[in-house]
Amino acid sequence: MLGRTILFTYVCMAASAAEPVVVAKDGSGDFQTVQAAIDAAGPAGAVIRIRPGTYEEKIVIDKAKIQLRGLGADPSQVVLTFHLSSGTAGGTYKSASTTVNGDDFYAENLTFENTFSRSKPLSEGSQAVALRVTGDRAVFRRVRFLGYQDTLYATTAGCMNGDAGCKPARQYFEACYIEGNVDFIFGDALAFFEKCEIHSLAHSMIAITAQSKQRAEEKSGYVFDHCRLTAEAGADRVYLGRPWRSYASVVYLNTYMGPEIVPAGWLEWEHGKPSLPTAFYAEYNSQGPGAKPAERDSHSMQLTAEQAKKYELRAFLAGNDGWDAAKVH
Repeated sequence: MLGRTILFTYVCMAASAAEPVVVAKDGSGDFQTVQAAIDAAGPAGAVIRIRPGTYEEKIVIDKAKIQLRGLGADPSQVVLTFHLSSGTAGGTYKSASTTVNGDDFYAENLTFENTFSRSKPLSEGSQAVALRVTGDRAVFRRVRFLGYQDTLYATTAGCMNGDAGCKPARQYFEACYIEGNVDFIFGDALAFFEKCEIHSLAHSMIAITAQSKQRAEEKSGYVFDHCRLTAEAGADRVYLGRPWRSYASVVYLNTYMGPEIVPAGWLEWEHGKPSLPTAFYAEYNSQGPGAKPAERDSHSMQLTAEQAKKYELRAFLAGNDGWDAAKVH
């Protein structure tokens, strides 16, 4: 099982056109902050290796081909953190501790965190994003995402503003750990989560996803494949998701679901017209005490093996360029 202190040894074998640089807080590297290393990157991008430490800085990545690679023994040893919320920053998307807008982003063996809800009153706005990513062909391996409400904003630039021609943002999360409570994985990216632990924290209303596909023809949706849904003590009523927009799309494949999952599985959004009738919520081969197909909301569906093939990694993220996320290292 993945968790807050995942332990592993990982040797980077990737090649890149950009010469690697090192970030170290103590001055022993090329840069002392992650943002400084990003700012110095040229058109070829950058391979940025980060030595262990907690880097408290608001990071914005608008350049393509940026790689962030933690040099610690596990992801908990390199922490990129900040502490804004929707109230203090002037909007949920502005609250992100780290924002990734550039295409072909890669991150491994580190933590993205937003600590707002640990130290600030909820009256200041509780949405507090650890990572906001809009770039296409983004890959995250062995990465932790720590927050509370709205932890991971996996989304697409333009689509939420009603741009009918917006470009889908494909994002791949492998062996990651994501924790939060209210709508803590949200947005309208085309995102695939493989072998991840999705960990719910105690709250009066817990929804893992708030996917926001808003047009039937939009290329948007989340897939969770061979993941584990776990929860801390007190998080005893967890929904698989609720539709932030009318055509929300979420599929769980071969996923272990703990006893905290509400039998109905899916929850209606409280504001505006009903969206469950138009959302696409589906499962295939769910396992564990929270897997109760006969009791799921009637608007959701259980896929056949043949139907589930449409949501396998290669088919789901390939796009027009035939992108194979599994081969990106």
